[in-house]
Amino acid sequence: MPHLQNQLDQITQNTRTLVQPERLEINERSIAELFATGIEENILPAGEQAPDFALPDASGRQVRLSDLLALGPLVLNFFRGRWCPYCITELEAWRDLYPVIRERGALVIGISPQLERQNDFTAGQHSVPFPLLTDKECFVANKFGLVWTVPLYLQNYYRSILVNIPYINGESSWKLPLPATYIIAQDGKILYAEAHADFRVRPEPEEVLRALPAFARPE
Repeated sequence: MPHLQNQLDQITQNTRTLVQPERLEINERSIAELFATGIEENILPAGEQAPDFALPDASGRQVRLSDLLALGPLVLNFFRGRWCPYCITELEAWRDLYPVIRERGALVIGISPQLERQNDFTAGQHSVPFPLLTDKECFVANKFGLVWTVPLYLQNYYRSILVNIPYINGESSWKLPLPATYIIAQDGKILYAEAHADFRVRPEPEEVLRALPAFARPE
């Protein structure tokens, strides 16, 4: 399986080839400003208890964290939305590893602020076999310390490239989560936590899986 970061770097390289430097600078500025806030240092870390939550899946059914953990440990992926090619590439990496994860007795869920119908489109278009949950206004992401608000100059840039985040998310706050990956044990303890202010950087899924506890999948 190709390294995820190599695939993401190729997206970045392609973007730099196609997009004017002054427009590229808008994203570079926003990444630098977000990093400077120290948000990466304030995410809910490994060793803490994950807050329980219930969020709707693409069909509108409420999915509760504690119910999932009753079945096994959990890989939890926060992503920005289907409009982000980096997020989709990462979701596809987890999709491809899903059989391995299930063989280890674990589960996977994705969480984003986009509406249920957007998650439904995402799952259908990219053959995602695990639940994608809607975290409206990033309520749960905020509990994990992941939330930031898109600044006005970046809002204007997104609008100029027809990324209508208020429409996609069904509300006007312009809140987004940092892309983040967690592993949560059955007792709710966080075993792995990683998030980046630079949305172009993600952990390698195979490395994340090393944090999965030994767990026999029930027959």
